[in-house]
Amino acid sequence: MDALLIIDIQQCGVTGDTAVPEAARLLDRAGHLLDEARAANALIVHIQNDGAPGTPDAAETPGWELQFPVKHSDRELTIRKPHDDSFADTSLEELLTAHDVKSLALCGLMSEMCVSATARTALARDYRVVLPHDAHTTTGIPATPTTPAIAPETVSRVAEWALGNDLEVVEHASEVVFRTC
Repeated sequence: MDALLIIDIQQCGVTGDTAVPEAARLLDRAGHLLDEARAANALIVHIQNDGAPGTPDAAETPGWELQFPVKHSDRELTIRKPHDDSFADTSLEELLTAHDVKSLALCGLMSEMCVSATARTALARDYRVVLPHDAHTTTGIPATPTTPAIAPETVSRVAEWALGNDLEVVEHASEVVFRTC
């Protein structure tokens, strides 16, 4: 892989009352990917969602802060995003082009929303996209009066499936290999 996108791993998603059920697993696996990408000097982009005022990830609030410290350099950066898709109204495409990135590993939150939207756009732009199953998650879907709840694991699998055959899903973050730059 040429680059790692860490999508929305912010305090509100992994700590406290608003944390996803599998926060510890996500942090362990995403941390592994981050360590491996740093060791290979791959491009690392921390994507930070600017939530609407009043939401847990509202910009400049404690919940909005990134979980992993960023080692700011020309190979490790932060991009703030206003939409689910990390490419929409951001400089992500220009950054990837400037670094001649052809392949991306993705991890983060939420599987069916921001991870999926970013993966879909990356695939449409002809990037090779690898998504380790154990390095993304979500909250699941709550029950309604007419439908049962859907577990986070199922929602994550459906999100992978919906992205089609061009997405490369691997079971474990440990299977992702970054090209040394």
